Amino acid sequence: MNPFSGILSTRRSIGPFFLRLGLAVVFFPHGAQNVLGWFGGKGLAGATGFLHGSLHIPVVLAQAALWTELLAPLALLVGLFTRPAAFALGMTMAVAAVLVHLRYGLFMNWYGTQAGEGVEFHILAVAGCLCLLFTGGGSFSLDHRISGEI
Repeated sequence: MNPFSGILSTRRSIGPFFLRLGLAVVFFPHGAQNVLGWFGGKGLAGATGFLHGSLHIPVVLAQAALWTELLAPLALLVGLFTRPAAFALGMTMAVAAVLVHLRYGLFMNWYGTQAGEGVEFHILAVAGCLCLLFTGGGSFSLDHRISGEI
């Protein structure tokens, strides 16, 4: 018996594949900015400094969030440990929504008239992560392949 069978179990559906792909495409560049300094990002030291200095998030938790933004999308892309990756990413987005974005309301700053971005993106991200948490990675995932489910 597979010791990870509960974590790897998934519903036989192609739907989770598209959700995993979408979340990975959106979140990996953010993680690469924050950890690797790609796409004009500050890199791990700069992003950690911002989270710790501006938001007073402990360094360990700040780095956990940043590494989650980089590694969870990769796990979602291939569908490996989809449930834990979705949980970690969803929690990171929920915390960001509450600590930073809730004060700006619901809407994104499409017209540049607000001081910051609202929570509408975060609600969608958390909802997508919750879907994957309940369904698993779906038919086209390493979870499905490893679990041996038909």
